[in-house]
Amino acid sequence: MNKQTEDIKAIREMMERSSKFQSINGLSLIIAGLLAVAGATFAYLYLRSEIPLSNVFGTNIVAVLVAAALLVLVSAVGVISFFSWRKAKKNGQNLLNKVTMRAAYNLMIPLAAGGIFSLVLLFNGDIGYLAATTLIFYGLALINASKYTVGEIHILGICEVIVGLLAAVYLYHGIYWWTIGFGVLHIVFGGIMYFKYDKNNV
Repeated sequence: MNKQTEDIKAIREMMERSSKFQSINGLSLIIAGLLAVAGATFAYLYLRSEIPLSNVFGTNIVAVLVAAALLVLVSAVGVISFFSWRKAKKNGQNLLNKVTMRAAYNLMIPLAAGGIFSLVLLFNGDIGYLAATTLIFYGLALINASKYTVGEIHILGICEVIVGLLAAVYLYHGIYWWTIGFGVLHIVFGGIMYFKYDKNNV
């Protein structure tokens, strides 16, 4: 009986590995969250110390903030990709497989739509809803891709959407909502995933 139970458990684990992307590392999400907090802190200090609030639509300000956001984004994606590659290699898995491609495809559709819509808002000077838009679309992207990865990603996506909706209600506090959504939530869920999946495998 015990052998049959173990066999069933082994088969179930094999099926999960073949249908879900399980190489996301909790530590990488924590680092990504810390990078987001650092970026938001820089933006906050920059706006307070260098630029009068009345000139927030100035081209130079927007350029600096967009450049800072892109730097944070590229750094976070790089960190997550590196840790995922390392975890997949350690587990003897190929990172670029069908499951990864499906997860990436389902992630990128809402992200691309949200990114384009955010650029439209930015170029039109409608920055009030920018934080809400990015958070909501990011949350929807996580939810859409979560069927190919661990369950915590689905919950993280729901939390991102909720924070985005709050950002839509309480406008012009985008830096705070970004800090919570892209910073705090990533740190919290990264910690949960690290202790659940990664701690004993480090």
